[in-house]
Amino acid sequence: MPSLFTKRRILLTVAVAALSGCATRSMPLPIADTIAANPQLSTLNSLIAKAGLTAPLRSSGPFTVFAPTNEAFAKVPAKTMETLAADPAKLKAVLTYHVVPGKVMAAEVKNGNAKTLNGANVALSKAGEFVTIEDALVQTADIAATNGVVHVVDSVLMPPAQ
Repeated sequence: MPSLFTKRRILLTVAVAALSGCATRSMPLPIADTIAANPQLSTLNSLIAKAGLTAPLRSSGPFTVFAPTNEAFAKVPAKTMETLAADPAKLKAVLTYHVVPGKVMAAEVKNGNAKTLNGANVALSKAGEFVTIEDALVQTADIAATNGVVHVVDSVLMPPAQ
């Protein structure tokens, strides 16, 4: 029998699919639901749930999330992923390293450091239309959410050892 989470995800997917055919633009969702509705972010979505970050990413924010794709997670060594899966605190530290307080649209990115939710700094830079966070390149920018913005990135960021 499907879990409540699975049922909600199915309903959300059906709702998004139904609304995507509409001529008018649908209302943005909170960041957690925006990520859940994007198939290329399904690994991130499951890790957010495992780390207990779904509710915070539905809160008022605002937040800027640099969201690694499924392909980005596939590049992480299996041993590292196993370690993260076994340690919710480490997983939460990695995931919050991808979140910057405030809403930062791609056009607003300034070259320099930004403090993440896990307390560490990340290097943000912009060259023309290209935006990077550390060594990750933003592939899709400015996905609107009710409590911030999501930028899809091509790499998983690992925070410095603490």
